Amino acid sequence: MKIGIVLYPTYGGSGVVATELGKALAQKGHQIHFISYSFPVRLDVHDKNIFYHEVRVNSYPLFKYPPYESALTSKLVDVIRFEKLDVLHLHYAIPHASAAHMAQQILQEEGIYIPFITTLHGTDITLVGRDPFFKPIITYSINKSDAVTTVSKSLKDDTLKFFNIKNEIEVIPNFICIKDMKFSIQRERYAEEDELILCHISNFRKVKRVQDVIKVFAKVREKLKCKLILVGDGPERDKMEMLCRELGTCKDTSFIGTVNNTTEILSIADLFLLPSETESFGLAALEAMAVSVPVVSTNTGGIPEVNAEGVSGMLSNVGDVEEMAKNAIYILSNKKRHQEFKKNALNQAAKFDLNEIVEKYITLYKKVIK
Repeated sequence: MKIGIVLYPTYGGSGVVATELGKALAQKGHQIHFISYSFPVRLDVHDKNIFYHEVRVNSYPLFKYPPYESALTSKLVDVIRFEKLDVLHLHYAIPHASAAHMAQQILQEEGIYIPFITTLHGTDITLVGRDPFFKPIITYSINKSDAVTTVSKSLKDDTLKFFNIKNEIEVIPNFICIKDMKFSIQRERYAEEDELILCHISNFRKVKRVQDVIKVFAKVREKLKCKLILVGDGPERDKMEMLCRELGTCKDTSFIGTVNNTTEILSIADLFLLPSETESFGLAALEAMAVSVPVVSTNTGGIPEVNAEGVSGMLSNVGDVEEMAKNAIYILSNKKRHQEFKKNALNQAAKFDLNEIVEKYITLYKKVIK
C-alpha cells in the first residue's frame, strides 16, 4: 500500500507514535509518505520506502496568520495526485482531519477517491477539543473520517462524552518496540554506585504537574540515597528550578533538556515518575517499562490501561504527593521487590508490542480502501 501519514513533527507523543508507525510499515514493504511542516524528529529517510513532503506556508501581507490548513490541503491534493496514495492516516484532529476532508472533496471532483483515517491522541480532544471555537470543526471532521481510532478506551469515552460522534471509534493503543537494546550511556555520569535514579520525561507543561515530581523526589530523598533526572523542557521549567532551590534538592537533580533518545536515559533509571493531571495513554510510562523501569503514576485517563497497579508500578490520585512518595519508597527500598517490579514492567510493556499494533492498523487500512 501507499500510505500518507500526516503528523506534527515534534517530540510530543502523537508525532513520535506516527513516525514509529510509519517506519514499521515501511519495513513491512509499504510505501510511506510523511507530510508535515518540518522534518519529524525521529524520522530516518534512508529506508527506500520512506518519503517526506514538506508543507510550505507562504506569507502574504493580507494574512495576519499564515493559512496552514489551506497549505496542508493543497499539499495533500498534490501528493495524492502525484504519488497515487491509497489511504491517508491523520494523527491529531486539528487541522489534519479537516484538511484531509477538503482534499478528499477536491479530488472526488477529478474522479480520485482517497479514504482517510483519523487517530485521536489526547489533547486534540481533552484540551483543544473542549474549546467551543473548535468543537464544531472537530465534530464534523471526526464524523467525516472513513475510520476513527483512539489510543485508549479512556480517550474513546471522552470523545463520545464531549462530541456528538456518529462514527464508530476503534481503540488501537500506542505501542513500543520490545527488543534487545545496547546503550552507551554511563550511569556514573548521574549517580554514585549506591544511589538510585528517579526519572521524569515530559514537555514540562502545567498538565504534567512537574512540580509534583520534585516534591515526590524530595520526600524519597529523605529515606533513600537517590538522584533525579529530568528530561525535556517547557513553560514550567523556571518554576521547577525555583522549587528545586526551595526544597534544597538541586545538587541531586539533573535538568538535561530535550534529547532524541529518551530510551537511553531511561535505561539507567530505577523508577519513572508520572504525576500528570491527565494522560490519554501515557507513552512515556510505556517507554520506561520497555526497559524494565517500574512506574509510579497517577490513576487518571488512560494511564491505568498501561501501568498495572501493584504489578508494573503503583497508582495514586492526582496531586497525592505523599502517597506517590510512599509508593516509590515501597518499590525501591527492597531489592528483591524492586527486581520483581522491574520484571513485571517489561512483561506489561510486551502487551503493547509494535508488531501486533501495526497489524491492527494494516487491517484497518485495507478495510477503508475501496
